[in-house]
Formats: sequence, structure tokens, C-alpha cells
Amino acid sequence: MASHIVGYPRMGPKRELKFALESFWDGKSSAEDLKKVSADLRASIWKQMSDAGIKYIPSNTFSYYDQVLDATATLGAVPPRYGWTGGEIGFDTYFSMARGNATVPAMEMTKWFDTNYHFIVPELGPDVNFVYSSHKAVEEYKEAKALGVETVPVLVGPVSYLLLSKPAKGVEKTFSLLSLLPKVLAIYKEVIADLKAAGAQFIQFDEPTLVLDLESHKLQAFTDAYAELTPALSGLHVLVETYFADVTAEAYKTLTSLSGVNAYGFDLVRGAKTIDLIKAGFPSDKLIFAGVVDGRNIWANDLADSLKTLDTLAAIVGKERVVVSTSSSLLHTAVDLVNETKLDDEIKSWLAFAAQKVVEVNALANAFSGNKDEAFFSANAAAQASRKSSPRVTNEAVQKAAAALKGSDHRRATNVSARLDAQQKKLNLPILPTTTIGSFPQTVELRRVRREYKAKKISEEEYIKAIKEEIRQVVQLQEELDIDVLVHGEPERNDMVEYFGEQLSGFAFTANGWVQSYGSRCVKPPIIYGDVSRPKAMTVFWSALAQSFTKRPMKGMLTGPVTILNWSFVRVDQPRSETCYQIALAIKDEVEDLEKGGIGVIQIDEAALREGLPLRKSEHAHYLDWAVHSFRITNVGVQDSTQIHTHMCYSNFNDIIHSIINMDADVITIENSRSDEKLLSVFREGVVYGAGIGPGVYDIHSPRIPPTEEIADRINKMLAVLEKNILWVNPDCGLKTRKYSEVKPALTNLVAAAKQIRNELAK
Repeated sequence: MASHIVGYPRMGPKRELKFALESFWDGKSSAEDLKKVSADLRASIWKQMSDAGIKYIPSNTFSYYDQVLDATATLGAVPPRYGWTGGEIGFDTYFSMARGNATVPAMEMTKWFDTNYHFIVPELGPDVNFVYSSHKAVEEYKEAKALGVETVPVLVGPVSYLLLSKPAKGVEKTFSLLSLLPKVLAIYKEVIADLKAAGAQFIQFDEPTLVLDLESHKLQAFTDAYAELTPALSGLHVLVETYFADVTAEAYKTLTSLSGVNAYGFDLVRGAKTIDLIKAGFPSDKLIFAGVVDGRNIWANDLADSLKTLDTLAAIVGKERVVVSTSSSLLHTAVDLVNETKLDDEIKSWLAFAAQKVVEVNALANAFSGNKDEAFFSANAAAQASRKSSPRVTNEAVQKAAAALKGSDHRRATNVSARLDAQQKKLNLPILPTTTIGSFPQTVELRRVRREYKAKKISEEEYIKAIKEEIRQVVQLQEELDIDVLVHGEPERNDMVEYFGEQLSGFAFTANGWVQSYGSRCVKPPIIYGDVSRPKAMTVFWSALAQSFTKRPMKGMLTGPVTILNWSFVRVDQPRSETCYQIALAIKDEVEDLEKGGIGVIQIDEAALREGLPLRKSEHAHYLDWAVHSFRITNVGVQDSTQIHTHMCYSNFNDIIHSIINMDADVITIENSRSDEKLLSVFREGVVYGAGIGPGVYDIHSPRIPPTEEIADRINKMLAVLEKNILWVNPDCGLKTRKYSEVKPALTNLVAAAKQIRNELAK
């Protein structure tokens, strides 16, 4: 029986691509060096899948940044500011679009559906001259073929590409991006012709927007697009892949009626209701690529349960027309469990990373065709039973405390206006107070100290001394820059979620469970396997130490419960809301201890609040209710004079602005500049915001240093829609990925711009 993988992680089992990219960006290695590392990784991935017996192996899922940017390069849709003059798009243009350069900013970056992965948003308009400018898809297909591996080239579908785009600056917001479909399809035809000429037999189009709530004209665009492509696709097998949710009945009808398409991929983990649509009718001559192995979590598949799902499909359409697949690309999970030498055996038996999921897919395909590996299935059943019965999963006291939360909405007793007055009396901040989001650059030396401490090569006393000195220097720098509300720079943290998870019960940690977030940025999500509680204080020592170095307000820095949840691999044996409430109670304990420790400003980051929003509008209200409630639980017990901040970044927040207001934070800092100040439009449209707010004034994911005049101009745009007494001045996000040579001048300009506007307001 046939098996298929939607996509695979790119970074490598030990983040080989990350280090190659950063070496190239720093000028320490050549383009050829980067290409060599990339080719070696691809060859290893293809061999692994081929050796495992996978029939439909993907190619063109490897990327130097993200697959949507790759599609932009293929289409030659380069914004004019990058000075591209035609020809094959090289690294200079490609990475300038992704990261910006010394003279121009990067393109907008946002979350890929409801994941922590990001993509670069295409900027399109009526004058874009689409031209076939990157031959990556056919080059990778040929590369695999030369290694003896037949692959399925994967392309971002033409309609999803346009639906994920935005009108370029200067183009009317009402411009119909779908009006560009004929021009885009002309390039797709060229790509398809190249692939056919190279010998490709199967092509996969990823059309994940089909799982969204789409209006009829958008669904019609799919029908029109594939009808137009049908002659070009003649002689090929064509798969249209969807993932991350069910498809609607309307989308299912559109999808299964597409001209020129032979197969349809469905996420049957997050979209189990799709089976009901299949039962109601499925084309008699098409294939189902059944996504029964979870591409977004790290739990071992329940093979017996998945086999039942496959048998159900076989009873509807026939066994010969079912292909066993992953629910989505494995990009969203860790690479290989073999690299985890420190996980205890019990927890390890519950897990499957990308490499193990490839084996699971093939084992299911073999069992489905009558060649069941009884020993493999028996071991899997034992692991499933172990996870359900293990005493380390359940803590009755935690469950009772979380259950008791449902009787209150946990809102602070005093309204935000009165609280801000009490806080101003205590903090005595100027108009347009300046702050940063939390982290400062993570230097090579700092990473060495943390690494050696974890490896027990230096003592705890030496570690504390080094971190203490780093904090002292960061505080001193902020005072020299004349920033108003300071941070300690988070030198003790490699990752904000991992740091807290390591100190909470119910979490497990990996040594090499890295997952790509964007570009070279990787995160190592903790694994929530059981009930969550806080055994002891987590940040009070460092925050109090930092406050002792200055008389200025020092922010205590915490990660909020929703973000910890959404940036972890979460247990699936109870509702996510229940786990989130447990985390909220743990963070509440920490907030109250920080307040007792003399910290008067506490930031509880909820960077991932929007990310967790379900893809279907009918499910929004329920999610936002428990997510916002979880945040309020964390700070309901503090005094009016204690200022609660939160931070959000790199998502579209406009559609949940009322829920953000309902969080009842005293101050919110929020990404704004990289998204071209999209956030400000909600205030222009009349939304009233009475709490403090700091829309970011510059993009920290680019090495570019914004001039004072540019930052001042952004502040003035904010003052046009927000009251001066609530406006804060801050970067878009934390500074850990930047260098001090970039951070110092950027923050110097930020403070100068704030002072300039203060003087103008005073006049």
C-alpha cells in the first residue's frame, strides 16, 4: 500500500542549516559552502524516506527561509525597493526580502496559519511583472533523481499564494489579489512544463487556504485556476494537499470537483470531521491521501486507532485508492528521537519525532495492505497504555484548583484608568515612556557560559557571577541610553518558553528537539505530558537582582500561559483549555512573588495569543474566552499600583482587538512596524483603547538600523490615532537575535525620537 510524506524538517538533526545560514550572513562562509550543506541535508532526507519505504517522497520542501518566499522568487514578484533587475534570483535579493538590508526594510513576516512557523508575506499589485525567476523546484527534482530517488515536487498552490498575499504599499487595500491569477498561472505553466521535461510523474500543490472559511468567489478561483492548468498538467498525477483543519462542505465540493486533479490530501488528525464528507460522496476515480499521522505533535501515533480510520476510508472508496500520509508537513515537529539521550525511557516510549513518523506511516501502509508488523504494533500499544496509566501524568490537587477557576472571570477590581493613575504616581514616567520588550543580544560568550553550566563544566557560583555581570552591563547600557523602564536582558534564558517549562512540573525537555520558527531561528518546544504546577519561584532572584542595580523601574519578565501552551508540544488527553488554566495558576504564583519581591512592573508575554486562534470563525469565541481568561487569572491578585504589561508579535491582531482589550492589561507592547503599521488602522476605524499601548517603532528581525527621523515619523502616526498619555515607545519585539553593534545605535535613535516628540508636544 502506498505511503506519502507531506513535507520534512529542513534544519537538520543538529541544526546544520541554521549554522550554515548564520555563517553565510556573517560573511564567514561562501554561497557555495551554504549550498553544499543544503545539498547534503536534502540527500540525507531523501535517502531516509526511500530506505523507510515511502513511495511518494516530497522535493522542493527544503527552503533557505520559507516556502512562500520561494514561491515569490519563482514568480519574480520582487518589490521594487530591492533593486532586482531580472535574471535568476540570487541570495542577495532573496535574503534582502526576508531580512532587509542596510538601506531597505524586510517584507512583512507573519504566522503560518495557527502554527509558530512564519512566512514572508508577498506584496502584490496590478503592476507586478511576474516572470519565472527561480528554477529551484525543477533543480531539486533533478538533484533527487540523480541520487536515484523519484520525488513529488511540491509547489505552493497558486490560489493559496494569492490569498496569503497583501496589496503592496501604495496599492488600494480593496485591490483584488485574485485578479492576478491569470498572470500567476502563466508562470506556473512554465514550472510545470519544466518538471514534466525533467521526468516528474507526480506534482503536489499545497492549498491550505481551503480549510478556511472562504467566500464563494474565492472557491470559484480554485475551480478557475485548475481548469486553466489542466492542459499543462496532462500526463501528470496531481495531488492537492490541505492541512491544519477540516475542509468545509463547500470547499470539499470545490476540491473534489477540480479539473486535472487525481488526488486529494486531508488532515484527519485536526480535521476528523472530513470523513463525514467523504462518506457522503467521493469521486470514483480519485485517490485519498489520508493524513492520519500527526505532523504537528510529537506523540507516538495510536497505530490501532489510525488503522481503524484507514479501514473506514477503505470501506467507502476502496483500499486501493487510499494512500497513508502525514496530516501536514513534518516541518512542525522535531527531527529525530534517536538524538535524545537524556529523556527517560518511559517518556521516550510515548514519543515520535519526524524520523519516527516516517516509519509509522510506512508501518501503517504495510499493515493496511495485510503485512502488519505485529511486534511494532504491540510495542506501540504498550506505549499508549503506559501514557494513559502513568501516575506522573496526574496531580489531583492541580486538577481541583483548575476546576475551581470556572466560577469567576478573574478581572481586577479597579478599572484600568484608575490603575494607570496609581501606577503613574508610583513610577513617575514621562510622556511617551521608552522601554524594550525583554531580551538583549545573546552573545557567543553568554551562550558559552550557559552551555558550560548545563554541562557541569563550571560551578553554580561561577555561573551566577557571569550572569550577574551580564545583567549589570545590560542595566548600565539602558541607563546610558536613558531608557525609562528597564529590563534585565534575560541572559539566563536560551528560550522564553523552554526556560519556564524547565522549572514547572508536568514538562519534559529534549536535547535536540529543535523546530524551525523562521529563517535560521529555531526553538526547542517543551513537552507537556502531565498536570502543571510551580514547585518554586522561577524569576524572582534575577529580577530582584536587576532592580538592585538601578533606581529606574525594572520589568519582571514572564511568559504567559497561552504562549507557553501554544509554543509547547501539548498533551492530547485533555482539552487544551484545561492545561492552559493549570499553567495560568503557576504563572499567577510567580507574578505575586515578583510583586512581593519589589518588582512594580511585570510583563506577561502573550506573543502567541493570536497564533492559537482556530482557523474556523465558529470556534473563535470559545478559544478567546478561555485564552483571555487564562491571562487575567495570572494577575488578578496584584495591587493597583503594580503595572501589568503584555506583549504580542507577528500576527494579524486587528480581528481580535476587542479580546486584546478584554485581557485588561495595563500596557500592551505589540508588533507594528514590520507589518507596515497595519495595527493602527483599527484605531483609525474608531476602536477606543484606554490602556497603555506601545506599537513597535522598528523591526528587530532585520539588521537595518532605523534613523531617528523614521522612528519620529512612526510616533507621529501613532499620535494621530492614540492619546499621548497612553502611548509607549518600543521596538517590535525582543533583541536577542541582534548584535550589540545594531542594538546600541537603534535604541539611541529610538530614545532620541521619543525625546524629540516630547519636546514638540511640550511646545
